[in-house]
Amino acid sequence: MRISDRLTRIKPSATLAVNAKAQELRAQGREIISLAVGQPDFGTPAHVCDAAKAALDEGFTRYTPVPGIPALRKAVAEYYTRFYGAKTSADNAIISNGGKQALYNLLMAVVNPGDEVLIPAPYWVSYPAMVQLAEGVSVFVPTSAEEQYLVTVDTLEAARTGKTRVLILNSPSNPTGCCYTQEQLEAIAKWARDNDIFIISDEVYDRLVYAPFEPVSLAKTWEKYPDTIAIVGALSKSFCMTGWRVGYALAHEELVKAMNKIQGQSTSNINSITQKAALAALTGPWDIVDEMKQAFIRRRDRAYEIITGWGAPCPKPDGAFYLFPVLEQFYTEETPDSAAMCSRILEEVGVALVPGSAFGDDKCIRFSYAVDDDTLLDALSKVGSVLLGR
Repeated sequence: MRISDRLTRIKPSATLAVNAKAQELRAQGREIISLAVGQPDFGTPAHVCDAAKAALDEGFTRYTPVPGIPALRKAVAEYYTRFYGAKTSADNAIISNGGKQALYNLLMAVVNPGDEVLIPAPYWVSYPAMVQLAEGVSVFVPTSAEEQYLVTVDTLEAARTGKTRVLILNSPSNPTGCCYTQEQLEAIAKWARDNDIFIISDEVYDRLVYAPFEPVSLAKTWEKYPDTIAIVGALSKSFCMTGWRVGYALAHEELVKAMNKIQGQSTSNINSITQKAALAALTGPWDIVDEMKQAFIRRRDRAYEIITGWGAPCPKPDGAFYLFPVLEQFYTEETPDSAAMCSRILEEVGVALVPGSAFGDDKCIRFSYAVDDDTLLDALSKVGSVLLGR
């Protein structure tokens, strides 16, 4: 069968591939612990589920406007006003099938063939593939554990060329959990404006940050310069709604119209029931976020202690729910890279992890601590037995 050339160059999502392998082994009767998928172990809040049930009972099962129902778009706009003090309107918001579709739509809307897109590395696995599908060119900006995996104006400037058109920023980061300060973000935004570079700010984990770090956003900068920035958010992580598939973007009204055109020819509106649930999430209590943060801080601290106890360099994350330690010192002739090491760990002790090569840094492996405490400690003990030969 003939498949288009563009797809032969695209790799499947590494995180989803690891999860699929773990599920396959479970089906064979193996006991598998997955620290591979970024999915909170908490349930979706009751008031969100109740809103979905009410929508079903009311027969809210028809097509909606492509960019989302007006009340939900308004709620997204008000979210950035409530938490970040940015003046926005519903016309600046579009609702998508998860943050992933918002990112894809944005790249399709702002990237022309041959445009270079700066991507700080390590990066979320889907950025390069999305750039490639938009016929752009990914330019990776390397960082290190010693630098908290953060880029600076200087490192970005070193990567800039006459073809640079877009910069993707991700804070808190997947896979590292590291965060930029407000001052760092604003300095990068000024550099981008000075060089006519558009910023896509992936802020999907913006509420999951841990004291003393405070949630930050480019929303206020967007308010001043709305034609230079677009912000992507989602409810997947903060409200444990991964399967509901609801994300959004805050952007200039003209860019929202362009994204609406793309979405209208691909998926149209997202699920109508999900939109009612998302509205309840954005306008209701946020207790679930505080509860999760306390659990994630506890898990992060314990996992960080164990991992660094292996002698693995690893920045302590300020947000999200990942640790990204350097483990290359444990590679051997039989397991010479992160993919081989992850395969060995999965086969020998039944713990699924994601190789750092999927995120652009083969020295590292990503650990998710979005599982209950006992499961996390059990998994880390098993991984340690492989790495340390115990």
